[in-house]
Amino acid sequence: MSKRSQPLLKMQQIHKSFPGVRALRGVDLELAVGEVLGLIGENGAGKSTLIKMLGGAQQPDSGTIEVAGRSVRLQQPSDAIEAGIGVIYQEFNLIPGLTAWENIFLGREQSRGFVRRSSERQRALELFEQIGVKIPIDLPCASLSVAQMQVVEIAKALSQDVRLIVMDEPSAALTPAEVERLLAMVRDLSARDIGVIYISHRLNEIEAIADRVSVLRDGRNVGDAAIGELTRQEMIQQMVGRPIRDEYPKVAAKLGPTRLKVEGLARGDNVRDVSFSVRQGEVLGLTGLVGSGRTELVRLIFGADRHDEGTIWLDDRKITIRGPRDAIAAGICLLSEDRRHEGLVIGLSVRENFALPNFGDFSRWGFVRRREEARVLSTFVDRLKIKISDPEQMVGNLSGGNQQKVVLAKWLQRNAKVVIFDEPTRGIDVGAKYEIHQLINELAAAGKAIVMISSELPEILGMSDRILVMHEGHLSGEVSDVATATQEQLMKLAIGANR
Repeated sequence: MSKRSQPLLKMQQIHKSFPGVRALRGVDLELAVGEVLGLIGENGAGKSTLIKMLGGAQQPDSGTIEVAGRSVRLQQPSDAIEAGIGVIYQEFNLIPGLTAWENIFLGREQSRGFVRRSSERQRALELFEQIGVKIPIDLPCASLSVAQMQVVEIAKALSQDVRLIVMDEPSAALTPAEVERLLAMVRDLSARDIGVIYISHRLNEIEAIADRVSVLRDGRNVGDAAIGELTRQEMIQQMVGRPIRDEYPKVAAKLGPTRLKVEGLARGDNVRDVSFSVRQGEVLGLTGLVGSGRTELVRLIFGADRHDEGTIWLDDRKITIRGPRDAIAAGICLLSEDRRHEGLVIGLSVRENFALPNFGDFSRWGFVRRREEARVLSTFVDRLKIKISDPEQMVGNLSGGNQQKVVLAKWLQRNAKVVIFDEPTRGIDVGAKYEIHQLINELAAAGKAIVMISSELPEILGMSDRILVMHEGHLSGEVSDVATATQEQLMKLAIGANR
């Protein structure tokens, strides 16, 4: 029996329910030694629940789990570690103030009465050498890039002598070059007989790295095949239950006069003398490497940060923005890339989050009209296809795609003139992406000016009327002929090769 045919993991007839929701309905999943399994599905399909069971964070209502032929009960994270399972969640589990090597051995310090810091540090160096990436291990993790923190999480898993690593959306915040290094690491793990479950909404990565793909929909298995046996469109159709012919359904909108104009906007070294304009009905794509100043720029426009210099014009009128309240009043809204911390109040309900910037619409004489809130919210739930059990459901319990739609709903109610999307489809499934892209088309057709930041170059090329590229706080180039533009052209601008 070859190593690829030896069963490393068997999950059989896994069921799990939460109040009002059946998350998993008899799911089966298998993984061979050294195999890379791509696990895909829409947000809410049950992927996260399944991997939380492998990590010991949740337990199934019924079903069995076997690791290397032995039945296991994973009732807490230490049980998973003992079984040789390492789970790298999308939200990193690192202490920002500790160094890379301190995080790796946290809770498992090598000691004989005293922590053996030098031996732990040396072991960390060996792990990073094994992975093939150099990390400044004496810096606190708060100083590391997202890609470097990803490597620290992988090293932490390897330090526990794992046989199986689960990666949940590992490339969500990485640049194309960093993604290539990540995929190389996964190939190396597979070559060393470590099984990998790779969860991603980026189907090109699944096709590039996985031996096999397994599809979940509505808590059930709906597909399982070797890579190459399913086309991209077939994978998408299995995920969403319907055909989606075009991942980027761009519709050319009629462009009107200039709606937003920015002149000489600057803040320290992050944003330096940036000027641009956006017309009514236009989708302006804004891209660049992580740290290029994209997010910092739109935060200045929205007033989340104060600019040092520059002016902002809206419909040929100079406006003063001292904070988000001024921007919202003027008709500018921002859908932040960090929706959980900046776009939503996780501890509040869907209805309460929807109402936060819209109290004026739903209050009279100091009293909030909750029925009216719920009525208007229901129209957006239908329009945006938001999957909720009740308006009072906690927004923190929704999938990433549905959380993004709640943020969209509250800003659509504001009827803003300028809508800024910062990574609008990061971490959400292909079906929800398609719906958000369609909504961008609708907003543009209604005369809104759209600014869309994305690290996914196919998305930028597929949805933009015009593209701006940033590098080290500057605008390094503009692409007006999007139809003939290439990813290579955008990357050259992003790395400053044309400066």
